[in-house]
Amino acid sequence: MGEAPHPNPSTPPKLRATGLTRVFGRGAGAVSALGPLELSMAPGEFTCVVGPSGCGKSTLLRIAAGLLRPSTGQLEIRAASPRPAAMIFQDYGIHDWKTVLANIRFGLDIQRVPRREADARARDWLARMGLTDFANAYPAALSGGMRQRVAIARALAVEPEILLMDEPFAALDAQLRTILQDELLALTQTTRTTTLFITHSLEEAIVLGDRVLVMSARPGRIIAERRPPFARPRTGDIRSATEFTTLQSELWELLRGEVRGAAAVPA
Repeated sequence: MGEAPHPNPSTPPKLRATGLTRVFGRGAGAVSALGPLELSMAPGEFTCVVGPSGCGKSTLLRIAAGLLRPSTGQLEIRAASPRPAAMIFQDYGIHDWKTVLANIRFGLDIQRVPRREADARARDWLARMGLTDFANAYPAALSGGMRQRVAIARALAVEPEILLMDEPFAALDAQLRTILQDELLALTQTTRTTTLFITHSLEEAIVLGDRVLVMSARPGRIIAERRPPFARPRTGDIRSATEFTTLQSELWELLRGEVRGAAAVPA
């Protein structure tokens, strides 16, 4: 297997977090959820973050999306547009009262993209995600996997500079999850969109990521970094490689103690 690409150190990072912390509540009931955390992501890099439940992974993503403010420190995104990030949630986050086409076009409508151009871009993503025949269907008529395809298409239709994904396949069955992992892998290798991807799955992180970051139990800090030794473009066939199994075992050894620690801490 070839080496995974390393970012050019002379290129400014797309995303940088410095001394980032987040505390919820005040006084004796305050909960320190995150940090201090340091993170730097190169343009075009696909970074996966794994860690025990409650370690602040989703908090980190919401700060990056501008949905939460950090308690201390800062997170900066180097971007040319005023709305550089698009986010994909575990629960799809699409609108039940809109058709598939209208859902995919939603972000473009917010950006006031002319309707003809917005329709063309939305239909292009319909085709890319295999949803052309469902343009006029409503989400209630779709399977979970198809709904997540709609969410991915909606996010990418606005051509974001950074894509934020919060366990987008966690609610799906194992077979469908594998299919969508492979589809996302092919898609992001084409678009080279800078992506921050939160997951509990070590397999998913290794398949998709240029980098895998391991977070500690709450308050979450980055305690390890690994680069899957698989050159791009890659496919899901790497799951059968010896190097894949070795890295998965290594990551689990790093994570095992943090998972036990998280389970022992009262919520």
